[in-house]
Amino acid sequence: MTSPMTDNFDYLKSYLAEKKSLVEKALEEYLPGEEHFPEIIFQSVRYSMLAGGKRLRPILCLAAAEAVGGNASALLPVACALEMIHTYSLIHDDLPVMDDDDYRRGRLTNHRVFGEDIAVLAGDALLTEAFCLLAGKDAAGRFPPEKLLEAIREISRSAGLFGMVGGQVADIQSEGKSADQQTLEYIHLHKTGEMIKVSVVAGALLAGADEKSVNALADYGKNIGLAFQITDDILDIEGDKDALGKATGQDAALKKMTYPSLMGLDQSREIAKQYLGAALKCLDNFDGRAEPLRLIAKYIVERTV
Repeated sequence: MTSPMTDNFDYLKSYLAEKKSLVEKALEEYLPGEEHFPEIIFQSVRYSMLAGGKRLRPILCLAAAEAVGGNASALLPVACALEMIHTYSLIHDDLPVMDDDDYRRGRLTNHRVFGEDIAVLAGDALLTEAFCLLAGKDAAGRFPPEKLLEAIREISRSAGLFGMVGGQVADIQSEGKSADQQTLEYIHLHKTGEMIKVSVVAGALLAGADEKSVNALADYGKNIGLAFQITDDILDIEGDKDALGKATGQDAALKKMTYPSLMGLDQSREIAKQYLGAALKCLDNFDGRAEPLRLIAKYIVERTV
């Protein structure tokens, strides 16, 4: 007889695998093939986009839609656009002018294979293609125009100056400086948290959720975004590089501002658990359709990869 914990783990594992498969099939459909000229840029884009990974952001988008009674399959163009934006950020993040990483998802980073110039352009292309997909006929035929426009505006803000880009700049400028909690929280909220939060918001918004539900899910996304980055910081110290598919110890080498550097590992774990508790509380008024979101929140804190 299995325990409830085992049942939950098996259910989440199956759910994540099912949704990841949906996303990856859709990405294959939406990404141009490598036969287009100039071939190298299409190869570079597909190299990073189809390299695997957790597909957490698109899955959160689909799960949020389901939590409010929507059809996850209808959200696939939006989910794929979110993954394109995330992948562009990883390609640029790995560049020598940023974190200078050699490996991502268990294989050489984009610039190590295609060169720095093509990697920059591949990231640029993915960001542009994401919004081309969001504004394209496929997405436009699935959602009310005003809702789609609102979702595009939210995603744009979360990816740009007041979101991920702003957080990345603060992260770069904080390297080598004494850590302080206000700056650290800003970095985590914006560099990582904004794109996680908007993944949930976009899914709920386009599935027809009311304002109260969208706001509750936004708060859920904010809290799991913070928990995710703290757990990432911990894994950079304690994680297995082979399991993670990338080098560990990079934060210390670059003298980055992290929760472990400010508060130590034990307190960082406790703070991540506090954010988990806050995230789960945001789902109190949701029924069993939000169970995947609850389990994903727990997975984010407990994961080892």
